[in-house]
Amino acid sequence: MARASDAAGAHAGTTALSRTRAATRRTPSWARTPRRDAPHRPPPATRLLMAVPAAFTLLQLVLVRPGAGLGWDESVYVSQVSGHAPAAFFSAPRARGISLLVAPIASWSSSTPLLRVYLAFLSGLGLYWALRAWRGLFPTGVLAAGGALFASLWITLFYGPQAMPNYWVALGALAAVGFFLHARRERDRRGPLWGLAAGAALMAWMRPTDAVWVTVPLLVLCLRDRRPRLPLALLGGLAAGAAEWIVEAYVRYGGLGARLSAASRIQGGLGLHDAVTDQLRSLGGRALCRPCTGAVPSAPVIAWWFVLPLLAAGALVIAVRGRRTTATALPLACAVTAAVPYLFLIGYAAPRFLLPAYALLAIPVADALTHLVTAPTGRWRLVAVTLVAVGVAGHLAVQFAVLEATVARTTAAHRVWADTATQLHRLGVRPPCLLTGGDSVPVAFSAGCASAYTAGHDASTTAAGLTRTAHRVPVAFLTTGPARPPSYARGWQRHRVADGYAYVAPAPSAVGKRGHV
Repeated sequence: MARASDAAGAHAGTTALSRTRAATRRTPSWARTPRRDAPHRPPPATRLLMAVPAAFTLLQLVLVRPGAGLGWDESVYVSQVSGHAPAAFFSAPRARGISLLVAPIASWSSSTPLLRVYLAFLSGLGLYWALRAWRGLFPTGVLAAGGALFASLWITLFYGPQAMPNYWVALGALAAVGFFLHARRERDRRGPLWGLAAGAALMAWMRPTDAVWVTVPLLVLCLRDRRPRLPLALLGGLAAGAAEWIVEAYVRYGGLGARLSAASRIQGGLGLHDAVTDQLRSLGGRALCRPCTGAVPSAPVIAWWFVLPLLAAGALVIAVRGRRTTATALPLACAVTAAVPYLFLIGYAAPRFLLPAYALLAIPVADALTHLVTAPTGRWRLVAVTLVAVGVAGHLAVQFAVLEATVARTTAAHRVWADTATQLHRLGVRPPCLLTGGDSVPVAFSAGCASAYTAGHDASTTAAGLTRTAHRVPVAFLTTGPARPPSYARGWQRHRVADGYAYVAPAPSAVGKRGHV
């Protein structure tokens, strides 16, 4: 009797448990009451992928000094949406994507530290989004390692919190290629198509010409696959991102061809150039190498640049042997096309130009390094792990050393511009005002003045125009040395300032002053 009773009780308990499970299955997940004793935590793989962008953001805030002022190009981009100073001349190659990205802060605040912190956090979120696009294509550990390799470059850390477009082109490129690979595999899902369109739009929003170079291999694959949704998403994203740039080409330059021609002229004439050595010279911390003279940095500083293609080639060999060629070959192909114009088609260099290529190389290179430390067995594995660990540690030491020197040098230059602006205020050059010559763009933004040039790439006025303006508002001509000023400024009073010399026009009469430039 006792055994029968126990059996009946067990059967009743099993039946009740089955009913509970059935009810749970019928209840939608969003309607279930969460357990208070088990708070939601991301899975370990997601936490690992989140750790890299979080560390990247923290390193930017610690190492790149948010208090440093704006650079030349940053002043141009930020001035387009800032109420602190009139908009600087916006040349043909530039796109307004980065100006719109900083608008939520720059439109109401002139605080550079606030802008830097905003961009640092945004760049970390963007890196996480771009790495997420590759989930399922490579192991999460490889993605985290690739993200860490890219994020630890001094170039990435330096430009992450800056109002410059190249880092964002890199993120768009990395995300677009990852989503493209997913869209080819998962034909029934729309999410990867939207991600592909977003990545392409981000690239084109920031630099339309760079977006075209990056997506050449993707367009070739689209033609081979003959599936309309892929090219529709890709071309739709490119068109959405570049729409404003194209419209502006017809409004300001007389057409797309005219704007491209003007952009080529400003960049020194696009054609066959060997800029490889110039890029090597810039690796020592030079923000812009134009003209690119001087010695190439020491071997430890440039060694990673030569190891990178070797590891990329190794990654391709590993992928071919593992029969997963496309996921490795496609980002490598896009990295090559992204780098071609900046290595062989322009006559100067800047390290930030190659950020999209570095981002696309990062994951395949991380895959190759992972294979190096996991494939060998026994003593050979210990040797491989030791070599890779020593190599990575040395690489990081070099990157942080170059970053520290670059930040110190840049901060000092920005401080000189700010001091010059302060001294000009003491000389009576206060808004509304106009600066020309020398480093007038960043100094003018710091002083709240307009800037203009009579010659060069940013020519936007004439000597007669400057003379007429000087009758209405304070005008100053800046020069780094005591050279003879241009004819229109020879009667102006010369003053020593932090950035060199300032020739200040006679104070405009109260009657002639109009309150605008």
